[in-house]
Amino acid sequence: MKRNSKWIAYIIIVSICFHIFPYQPTANGNVSAHNAVLIEQQSGRVLYDKGAHEKQRIASITKIMTAILAIESGKIDEVVKVGPNAVGVEGSSLYLVEGEKIKLKDLVYGLMLRSGNDSAVAIAEAVGGSVDGFVYLMNQKAEEIGMTNSHFANPHGLDDHEDHFSTAYDMAILTRYAMQNEIFKEVSGTKLYRMPHPEEKWDRVWKNKNKLLTNLYPYATGGKTGYTKRAKRTLVTTASKDGLDLIAVTLNAPGDWNDHISMYESAFSSYKLVKVVKEGEFTGVNNPYYEDKLYIKRDVLYPLQEDEKTNIQLEAKLLKPSDKWKDDASTPNIVGRLSVSYNGEIIESIPVYFKKGIGDGESGFWNKLKGLMFSFLGVNTHG
Repeated sequence: MKRNSKWIAYIIIVSICFHIFPYQPTANGNVSAHNAVLIEQQSGRVLYDKGAHEKQRIASITKIMTAILAIESGKIDEVVKVGPNAVGVEGSSLYLVEGEKIKLKDLVYGLMLRSGNDSAVAIAEAVGGSVDGFVYLMNQKAEEIGMTNSHFANPHGLDDHEDHFSTAYDMAILTRYAMQNEIFKEVSGTKLYRMPHPEEKWDRVWKNKNKLLTNLYPYATGGKTGYTKRAKRTLVTTASKDGLDLIAVTLNAPGDWNDHISMYESAFSSYKLVKVVKEGEFTGVNNPYYEDKLYIKRDVLYPLQEDEKTNIQLEAKLLKPSDKWKDDASTPNIVGRLSVSYNGEIIESIPVYFKKGIGDGESGFWNKLKGLMFSFLGVNTHG
């Protein structure tokens, strides 16, 4: 045996169907939006696409970026002072008072529920030091998460700059990223928020402008509305049903509420979140050193239609056992990777782990899991 470890590929292939086309939940003519996209949140798979990569003005859905940066700033529970630049900003407003002190978290609720442009400026100055400083952070975050066709020039989405734009797909990427944050999920899904007014006896009460969430669609979980004269109606929403979490984005959409419901209903009726790889023992490897010693730490889930399950491919690449591995303790924890592909394109790659020093009790548990890994799709494994 050579001392240099080499990769040996164990390939498990599910039958491949040809002539596979992206699923279109509704005909393009039935979606009023100029640009639209529907994605599954966990995998990021695009389920519907209508001009999703065209650069457009986005109006107040910009505030999704403003909100997540505020939440991630570490200042969410701090009290900030409202400066003069935030007071009197045109458009929708929380009617903040110059000099008032308010929690950054309250500003985020006002930003997302009532689309306060004054709140956006107050957040930008509190988090970025200035609007320009915050805009720098916005573009830095966009680059970090893969928004390749976007550029931010302000924290609210008003049409005061020509170089403020994004795409339906990029806004879906942003929303997918933001929805991984529990505070953002809570804010985005809040229907009504109440906070004391600093100079009045009554409370400020903000009702969410997202009608899908408040009364139109029972499966809606959050989102953000937007409108300017140049951008027209823009909308981002999220919805969940039977374990399937979806994100819809429409730009320049006169019938945006119906667009989103139509896309959601079609997808929920056609797709299921399938466990294409199961957590547990990795079987089917014809190598005595690895026998009953390999496992996967987590499931891999992917949205599929019933007739798409046969388009999944699994390929495991494992290190060739080395003569340096004298016992379990000297064997690496990770000895390979399992790639999951759909129609020839890799959708996820996860580590394959080596079990060390397992006693009889735990070994019995792993033996019970043996053979489960590919049973859902009926895959016959071989080395």
